[in-house]
Amino acid sequence: MIQRRNFLISGLLTTVMAAATRPAQAAESVALPAPDPSKLATDAGFWSGVRDLYDVDRSTANLENGYWGIMARPVLETYVENIQRVNRQNTVYARKSFDADFAAVRDRVAGALGVSPEEIALTRGATEALQTLIAGYNKLQPGDTVLYADLDYDSMQYAMGMLESRRGVTIKTFAIPEPATREAVLETYRKVLAETPRAKLLLLTHLSHRTGLVMPVREITAMARARGVDVILDAAHSWGQLPLDMTDLGVDFAGFNLHKWIGAPVGLGFLYIRKGRLADIDTHMGDKDWPADDVRSRIHTGTLNFAAALTIPAALDLHQAIGVTAKHARVSHLRNYWVERVAGIDAIEILTPNDPALHAGITSFRIKGKVSKDDNTATVNRLRDEFKVLTVRRAGVAAGQCIRVSPAVYTTEAELDRLVTALTAVTAA
Repeated sequence: MIQRRNFLISGLLTTVMAAATRPAQAAESVALPAPDPSKLATDAGFWSGVRDLYDVDRSTANLENGYWGIMARPVLETYVENIQRVNRQNTVYARKSFDADFAAVRDRVAGALGVSPEEIALTRGATEALQTLIAGYNKLQPGDTVLYADLDYDSMQYAMGMLESRRGVTIKTFAIPEPATREAVLETYRKVLAETPRAKLLLLTHLSHRTGLVMPVREITAMARARGVDVILDAAHSWGQLPLDMTDLGVDFAGFNLHKWIGAPVGLGFLYIRKGRLADIDTHMGDKDWPADDVRSRIHTGTLNFAAALTIPAALDLHQAIGVTAKHARVSHLRNYWVERVAGIDAIEILTPNDPALHAGITSFRIKGKVSKDDNTATVNRLRDEFKVLTVRRAGVAAGQCIRVSPAVYTTEAELDRLVTALTAVTAA
């Protein structure tokens, strides 16, 4: 199984890389140069080869890839093989071999992130990871304050709100300004922290699922730490879309997805607790399967999808073969492609800054004056039904609801042209 997976991925990606980087007259034996990420964003040959790894229904232009990421064909084939293997061997496999295989998967994920395996535990997604960290954070005292912003994810907001009854803390919320700029974002966090002397915990989203805004995490975390405030980072959308260095970010607690921009099967993620901070998160539901000094005691998921977990290395193989720098360049290019083409439409408000440090592939827009659920649902429905372009309505933004556009590495410029045509017609009506 593993040999087949490696053969599929390495063979397909070698072909893609060769097509993108080899001069037409070069012999097959010539050593290939490393792809230049600065040119990969628009290299038609390279991205055509990458697209060929994905079996996609093109009847509708799917610009809602923020929900979860399609598995590429070699990853999907590995998943099917794993399903068949686990189903065939059943509890013989589960009792005899899975623990060692699962530990190896954990090691692989940690290596890909650049952290120690002793700092992560696999979960069923970023939501489970982050809710576990929030609920288990035990340094709060009655009267302390916890902070979160309007752009943070709903389920994480719920968990932060629960701390009011569970820990006796005060909840303070705030809004990220529109239009967002780096300095405006930093000033917002600076002001909130300064005005909240009893703040002890801050929820911070690296890349917002609502608007695609990328937060300056390192700077905000440093501000918080200087005031004795811990940060729990929601990295559900950033890992796989952005180059990411945990040491540089400086956070001690974080939750990640594997089924969004990494492209593993749905229902996979992990939590991160920096060495030296484990005692600040409670063991999960009194877990006794692992020692209290083992990060795996902080989450107990019960029986999980064995085959899905075993497929994580295949997804990481492909992710790393394409390269996160190349993926970031591509989705950023696709974002800029459609944003630049609707810039002249006065009725369109782009909520995500053009500053390349503040966005990746996800960007949201609002039609001026249309801030309600009904308004945005109607627009999403019209884009889907009349123009065959799939987007999604996003609520929770303080200034009003909006519509999110999330291209993927397999998205074509022609599909974004359909979005531009659709928005031109919708705003002209």
